Amino acid sequence: MSANKPGDPLTLNRLYGRSVGKPLRQGQQELIERLLPQIAVPAEGPVTAERLFGFDRPLHFEIGFGGGEHMAGRADMLPDHGFIGAEPFLNGVAQALVQVKDRRLGNVRLHHGDALEVLARIPDGALSFVYLLHPDPWPKARHAKRRMVNQGPIALIARKLRPGGEFRFGTDHPVYLRHALMVMQRFGDQFEWLCKSPADFLTRPGGWPETRYEAKARKQGHEVWYFRWRRTGG
Repeated sequence: MSANKPGDPLTLNRLYGRSVGKPLRQGQQELIERLLPQIAVPAEGPVTAERLFGFDRPLHFEIGFGGGEHMAGRADMLPDHGFIGAEPFLNGVAQALVQVKDRRLGNVRLHHGDALEVLARIPDGALSFVYLLHPDPWPKARHAKRRMVNQGPIALIARKLRPGGEFRFGTDHPVYLRHALMVMQRFGDQFEWLCKSPADFLTRPGGWPETRYEAKARKQGHEVWYFRWRRTGG
């Protein structure tokens, strides 16, 4: 599938706000200049395990990895798997690079920019996991179309996940929670919600590293919800 053109409803240019925050520290800037080019997702062409890592392996994709805590934790946990992360916020990319360097993670590839542009170049059925953790909730009704959990992005995620693959979504925002459940109900023929009791979405599952946004939400007294959907064969 080719990359989406500007203005395409699947592009991310309306799905996030600012892309640069406070100035980077010298060490972070050096990682952006030296390490990022070594592990960056190619700017063009198919995004495959063989191209990124040299051989076939299970692939994970994280949309908006923030500071990279979850992605790095999972990559450390599963060294034989390949992890692709996309993040539009430069400071988050720099923080993730620190994690990659300090943990010596050779199974991580990063993209600074549009997650859906990269996702579109991954072969259909190639992903084992897709993660969307604490995305911008865009709480106002007029901004609801900017949420990542919407018809277009979820249809794309469905195509890229293999049967049996898993889509994980985490949020502490009640408006986004209700919106996400409504959208995912429309994909009932493609996703099975892995939930048997409230404990399944109120307790962080094992093997799900905490992000800084989750920790911040808990510190503020917010409830956090965890959702897992398995890709069916439909």
